[in-house]
Amino acid sequence: MDIGALLGLEQLTWGTLILVIVAAFAAGWIDAVVGGGGLLQLPALLLIPGMAPVQALATNKLASVFGTATSSITYYRRAKPDIRTAIPMAVIALIGSFGGAAVATVLPSSAFKPIIVVALLAVALFTAFKPQLGAATQLRFHGHKHHVAAGAAGLGIGFYDGMIGPGTGTFLVITLVALLGYDFLQASAKAKIVNFATNAGALLLFIPHGSVLWLLGGILAVANVAGSYLGSRMAISRGTTFIRVVFLVVVIGLIAKLGVDVWNENIAPALAGR
Repeated sequence: MDIGALLGLEQLTWGTLILVIVAAFAAGWIDAVVGGGGLLQLPALLLIPGMAPVQALATNKLASVFGTATSSITYYRRAKPDIRTAIPMAVIALIGSFGGAAVATVLPSSAFKPIIVVALLAVALFTAFKPQLGAATQLRFHGHKHHVAAGAAGLGIGFYDGMIGPGTGTFLVITLVALLGYDFLQASAKAKIVNFATNAGALLLFIPHGSVLWLLGGILAVANVAGSYLGSRMAISRGTTFIRVVFLVVVIGLIAKLGVDVWNENIAPALAGR
C-alpha cells in the first residue's frame, strides 16, 4: 500500500511515518509530565518531504489537542487541580492562542527565538539553583490578584503557543510554580487544562485555512493520547521530585533546539553576509 498517496503526501515512506508516530508518542509523554512535547513532534513532522511549515504546525496542534485532553482528564480525576484557577486561565489562553496563530501567518517565529532562548536559560538556572521551588504549594497571591496574575500569564503564553508553539507547557508549568506558587504536580495538572485550550484556539484558525492534514493528524493523535495517558499516570504516581527532574531535562533540550535555530536563522546568515 502506498502510504504517501493515502495520506496526501506523495513522498512519505513507511519508515518516516513510523518515526513520526514514535515522536508523537514521546511528545505526548513529555507534554503530560512537564510540557514541551512540541520539541519532538513538530520537528518530526517537518522531516516529511513536501510538508509545508503551516501544515506541520496545524497537524501538530490536531494531535496535541487530543493528547492534552487525555492528560487533562487524567490529572483532574487523580490530582484534583483547582479548576477555579485553571478554567478562566484556559479561556483567556485560548483567546491569546487564536491571536498568536493569526500573527504566525505574517510574522516569522525566528524574530522571537533569541528572546525565548534567554528566557529558557533563566528558567533553567532559576529552577536548578532553587531546589525547594515547587516542592509544596505556597500561593503568592490570593483572591482577585491571584486570578488577574493567572489570566495575564494565560494570555501571554497562549499567544506564544499560537504563534510559535514548542515549550508552551514548560512555560505554563514554571509560571504556575514561580509566579503563582503551586507545587510541580499541581502546576502540571493545571498546565494541561490551559494547554488544551491553547491548542484548540490555534486550531480554530488553522482549520478554516485548510492547513490540517486530517488523516495523518488522526494517526498521530492516537500515539499522542497513549503517551499522554502514560505520562500523566507516571507524574501523578511519582510526584513533584520526578516532575522537577524531567522539567529541567526538557528545558535544557528546548534551549539546545532553539539555540541551534537561532544560530541557523539569525547568526550564521549575519556572519555569512560580512
